[in-house]
Amino acid sequence: MTKYHSKPLNSKGFIDWSNEEDRIWHDLIARQETVIEQRACQAYLDGLAMLQLSKDQAPQLPDINRILQRETGWQVEPVPALINFDRFFALLADKKFPVATFLRSREEFDYLQEPDFFHEIFGHCAMLTHPDFASFTQVYGKLGANASPKQRAYLARLYWFTVEFGLVQESDGVKIYGGGILSSPAETVYSLDNQTAIREKFDIQQVLRTPYRIDIMQPIYYVLDDLRELYHLSQENLVQQVESAMQAGLLAPLFQPKEETHA
Repeated sequence: MTKYHSKPLNSKGFIDWSNEEDRIWHDLIARQETVIEQRACQAYLDGLAMLQLSKDQAPQLPDINRILQRETGWQVEPVPALINFDRFFALLADKKFPVATFLRSREEFDYLQEPDFFHEIFGHCAMLTHPDFASFTQVYGKLGANASPKQRAYLARLYWFTVEFGLVQESDGVKIYGGGILSSPAETVYSLDNQTAIREKFDIQQVLRTPYRIDIMQPIYYVLDDLRELYHLSQENLVQQVESAMQAGLLAPLFQPKEETHA
């Protein structure tokens, strides 16, 4: 359950952001820009430059859609704060990226467990201008739409360690392309600079079998040799890869289990 509710669109497809929401957007983007400059991959930085996101006002979806449509044929789709997996996969398969139209509150400025407008727009949309990333994301949606619940659980790990928390090797070092990292100042620094974080070469079987938790800094990240690897991955028989991973079973988690609380 969520305490947040997506804001409706007006007749022009715009969101009526409040002055406080505009200030929250400004503060979020100003803070994050200071940490991504030397850490984000070039494709992300190029995409961010294309989007020309305003710092002073939360952006509008039609403005973002014009750029995405031009570059890769994608668009963003406004959704409620939470949607089910069927709709999530169907949207991706149709080259529509779901965006919940709410911004976090001041009280949860530093960390929000659920994806808000800043996470989706600042974290993800720049990469959707990149053809290889966009192609991979659409293929992922098609796979998920036809997958069984157990297959979806394994596919979720693929999404987690690529679209959300992926790293890529560039000529001047390892950089970030995952939106879950790029919308978090703490994890942007941690993922590349922390000595205890594990950074391993991307291996599809290991990725599909690696457990994760959503509420901690990731203990392990997987590094692509190049973003073109995502396109090549989208051309593989990923259903067969998932079946192989299911037969092998999960790897041992690299984190402590979340403590359960009982009322």
